[in-house]
Amino acid sequence: MTGLSVRILSGLALGLFAGAALAGNSTSETFLIVLRPIGKLWLDALTMTVVPLVFSLLVTGIVSATSGGAGGRTAPRALMWFAILLMSACLVSAAFTTVALDLWPVSAEAASLRSLGGMSPEIAPAGDWLANIIPANPLKAASDTAMVPLVIFAVLFGFAVGNIEAELKVSMLTFFKAVVQAMLVIVHWVLLIAPLGVFALAFSVGTQAGASAAGALLQYIVLAVSSCLVTITLSYIVATLLGRISPFTFARAALAAQIVAASTQSSLASLPAMINAAGVLGVGKEEAGIVLPLAVSIFRAASAAANVTVAIYLAHVHGVTIAPGTLVIGALVAAAVSVAAVGLPAQVSFFAIIGPVCIAMNVPIGLLPLLLAVETIPDIFRTLGNVTADLAVTRVVAQIRRNG
Repeated sequence: MTGLSVRILSGLALGLFAGAALAGNSTSETFLIVLRPIGKLWLDALTMTVVPLVFSLLVTGIVSATSGGAGGRTAPRALMWFAILLMSACLVSAAFTTVALDLWPVSAEAASLRSLGGMSPEIAPAGDWLANIIPANPLKAASDTAMVPLVIFAVLFGFAVGNIEAELKVSMLTFFKAVVQAMLVIVHWVLLIAPLGVFALAFSVGTQAGASAAGALLQYIVLAVSSCLVTITLSYIVATLLGRISPFTFARAALAAQIVAASTQSSLASLPAMINAAGVLGVGKEEAGIVLPLAVSIFRAASAAANVTVAIYLAHVHGVTIAPGTLVIGALVAAAVSVAAVGLPAQVSFFAIIGPVCIAMNVPIGLLPLLLAVETIPDIFRTLGNVTADLAVTRVVAQIRRNG
């Protein structure tokens, strides 16, 4: 756990405790007069970076993934399977989380947290999403925070940039990389005062829900971890059925990389162990050298699946009814924007990547900072699931190449 994570978690704990201790006391109203605006301003400061950050990351991620054409047909085939498995993981997570929350509904005390939803920014209604999926005015879509059409435009724009003259492509990439760096500087500044912002939000929660807020956060942790475990199970099934490998052989090959993933919470740090596991998986060094770096860069199946779980959980907390079509929209957006998580620290990617999924599903995002404070445990399983899925897709691509 990093120093920032410890400070954020401390802000959460202190805010909940202080709010619960002063609940019903006239003193709490005095504190709320000051702390509510602080919490709102901090959340708004974090939210303002979402659109430019996600758009720029999507463009640079897609251009990097599609440029070069290394490995002949191996890279395009890997990208195809990334897309298929990302969508599969997100849809399975959506179904799992929906059933889990039907069997284990959020408590009445947790539902009382929904008043913080009013602190989220104005968002465009989903409406007839099919008719508006292509933005007639991308700038208006950005200003309305209409994430579905904006993501579609970013994906198309990224592919287009990847097909222009090399000199112009470099210029465009330089520009969007600069935007990413600038947004990350702003996010870094905002996160420096995250303990204060989270304390302000948590104090408001504590005055309303008291100690029961801890139960709501515990439920979130269980659901997020379970979603990652479902993705890991799906990876084993895919490796066994499509990769034509024994689940025991796959488990033995993946174990070392999984240990590194759990201990470092970094897919990149797990890359050497994954490349070493490729031999046990029957994957050639050349194929592993193409597929695994690509997978570590843009294929985050467990993270995308867990992001869908977060959005659905918040929808239940806020009493937002999610239609099946909206679940599919959320899964599509989660799969697309997971590409944008490249190289981002956990505190940044949590908000920048989950925010668009919530917004696309018309779910308030005011509670995201509180979930961020307890994200350390789910993040271990996110990385564990990502690494397992990376190895599974590497085996599948290699096996299909042999058969094809």
